Amino acid sequence: MPSTFEGVEYHHPQMTVQQTEDARRRAFYEALDIAQFAEDTAGEAWALMARMLFVEGKPRFPTIAADLTLSPPQAIVMRLLVEPRKMGELATAMACDASNVTGIVDRLEERGLVERRLAEYDRRVKLIAATKRGQKLRDELNRRLAQPPEPLKRLSEKDKRTLRDILRKAFEE
Repeated sequence: MPSTFEGVEYHHPQMTVQQTEDARRRAFYEALDIAQFAEDTAGEAWALMARMLFVEGKPRFPTIAADLTLSPPQAIVMRLLVEPRKMGELATAMACDASNVTGIVDRLEERGLVERRLAEYDRRVKLIAATKRGQKLRDELNRRLAQPPEPLKRLSEKDKRTLRDILRKAFEE
């Protein structure tokens, strides 16, 4: 369908749905790409890791959570419950108010995934703990999250080992 601007007719090429999706995805990457702000090689490496985590990885988390009928905040709480925790600890870990966590825990409790318990050391303190069913769901969530995104899968085994070893070295304390 032609467009006219100041008397000149322009024709827009027909785009397929796939071309449109690819263009949107490229625009999305470009908007979130911090590489242009990197000041050195470490900055460039971080920009690439950020792309992996926040552009490639971020859409994976809500998708995996939804597959397990969890909201992203519910999935975060489930991941944090490797041991019983106080509501305030969950709120601190999630960087939110404890009142927000109460609603999240209420919904998980309704589904039988968590339970409130009195702390053995102080009966005034309530702890949130994953039930057996919740533990199984948490393990499945973590298994799915541990699956690498496509860009990592495409690397050779040698490159995967090298990347792993470099990251281990970077996080050594």
